[in-house]
Amino acid sequence: MANILVVDDEHGIRELLSEILNDEGHTVELAENAAQARASRLKERPDLVLLDIWMPDTDGVTLLKEWAASGLLTMPVIMMSGHATIETAVEATRIGALAFLEKPVTLQKLLKAVEQGLTRNSIQKHDPRVQTAASATLAPTPEAALASSAVTANQQFDLDRPLRDARDDFERAYFQFHLTKESGSMTRVADKTGLERTHLYRKLKQLGVDASRSKRQSG
Repeated sequence: MANILVVDDEHGIRELLSEILNDEGHTVELAENAAQARASRLKERPDLVLLDIWMPDTDGVTLLKEWAASGLLTMPVIMMSGHATIETAVEATRIGALAFLEKPVTLQKLLKAVEQGLTRNSIQKHDPRVQTAASATLAPTPEAALASSAVTANQQFDLDRPLRDARDDFERAYFQFHLTKESGSMTRVADKTGLERTHLYRKLKQLGVDASRSKRQSG
């Protein structure tokens, strides 16, 4: 089992995640701010970190950048937030975060993300090339750059309009982001968004999103 560091300024969330992960057999360290997270990172050397984005002293994205710049981002980091923008999630992924969980975090998504993170960590430990790649953090990959540009182009939301129209704009940006990130693979996008493929096709058609354009951009 793994040693997992949970960083969140909300006591209730720390306790809930700790209880769930302890039940799965993991050892859990808790930090309520960036200062405690820094100390725990150096002392405990966690196998995986669950990191809240919005914290009172130093936000999670800034801490992620700090670890990346100092060569300490050697473990998978899963970001968490209840109100982060798509752009923030893209930035965290570009820096080196493995995944992004929206609060309230569901049990199924939490355990799946943790399992994926620990699997990646195990592979890195046995393959120095993967470890080196994971440590070279601040330069964005072409895929991340494409995803970031897709979000920027689609995230000009006009809030002074009916809710249905504003929601459609957000959903277009959301699906375009995932299509670009996954190079137009409908299978991977369906898995990432939690939709059946038939539902995904129908949703994209309804929103007027061209999946083939994402494939051409990544080609």
